[in-house]
Amino acid sequence: MHTREEKIQAFGRLLDIMDELREKCPWNAEQTFDSIRRLTEEEVYELSDAILSGDRTATAKEIGDLMYHLVFYARMGQEEEAFDIADSINKVCDKMVFRHPHVFGPEAGKATSAKEIADTWELVKAKEKDGNKRVMDGIPHAMPALLKALSLQEKARGCGFDWEKKEDVWDKVREEVAEVADAMQRATGAEAGPDAGSDAGTAAGPEHLAEEFGDLFFAVLNAARLYGVDPEAALSRTAEKFRRRFNYVEEQTLQSGRKLSDMTLAQMDVYWDQAKALGL
Repeated sequence: MHTREEKIQAFGRLLDIMDELREKCPWNAEQTFDSIRRLTEEEVYELSDAILSGDRTATAKEIGDLMYHLVFYARMGQEEEAFDIADSINKVCDKMVFRHPHVFGPEAGKATSAKEIADTWELVKAKEKDGNKRVMDGIPHAMPALLKALSLQEKARGCGFDWEKKEDVWDKVREEVAEVADAMQRATGAEAGPDAGSDAGTAAGPEHLAEEFGDLFFAVLNAARLYGVDPEAALSRTAEKFRRRFNYVEEQTLQSGRKLSDMTLAQMDVYWDQAKALGL
């Protein structure tokens, strides 16, 4: 591992390279906050992939790529005389010191647990001078839905708004499943028309059905969180498993001289079961 001096030197080298590129490279010189935002999003996902794969070499590389983008934004902020990299670093340092009184404040050295810190995190943040006015204000509306739902639940938890016993969440999941089933039945009644029966007058439309599915997804995500399961990672693994098994079905179908469109569901299920038996 590198010494502290070597780490500081490496960061200074990155700043120097950014200055050179911004001044001498035509492509770098014409970039703006908006033009590289999408590229930054890609870098975040690439870092996430590296972490999920457990590849530490790739993780180190992707951290560097993302850090380059952050330095890029800071350089552009400096050109606008709005802020520079020192402002960004000092802001996060000040914030972390404020949010960890058990480390840096008058409570330093006081014994505490990770759970106690997490349970009061949002209440501590709410005391910040320049913090968000409301607990949920820091969650972007444009976040991917799964991540947004989990972030909302975590922030509520940080204020003490959570299930007292994690086992109780399953009653909520079962309740939401029942409401989805009811909404589906009423939606079917709406499609059948006024002669479908007495429930047709209270039939639910597509928007209501979508709302009930959303409530169900939210409840299942809550359950995963309470049991310490990362829902994004869990769903990603399941999606990749589905990809592997479906690829096997397709490969076996093509090797038999047929196309998927020629296959019945029962025939495809045979290959699907083979894929499962092979551990795909």
